[in-house]
Amino acid sequence: MAKARKDCCESGEYCSVEAVVSIDGRGQLVLPKEIRDGLGLAAGDKLALVTLARNGNPCCLVVMKADQLAKGASDFLGPILKEI
Repeated sequence: MAKARKDCCESGEYCSVEAVVSIDGRGQLVLPKEIRDGLGLAAGDKLALVTLARNGNPCCLVVMKADQLAKGASDFLGPILKEI
């Protein structure tokens, strides 16, 4: 696996390039089977796309299962909402 430049990821950790994919004429792309299997993705799963920006310009696209994003938001906001 190749390592991307550190300045792309705001988290301070290096990103790794797992695959190179193409976007077709309809804007669709295919995630390689090895990536889908490694992430436990199946047909019909919902994915959340999060764009990271540096100096106002998008530099990274993070893809995660939507339910993981929802759980993270709930875990973060739950204690705050209890205080309100």
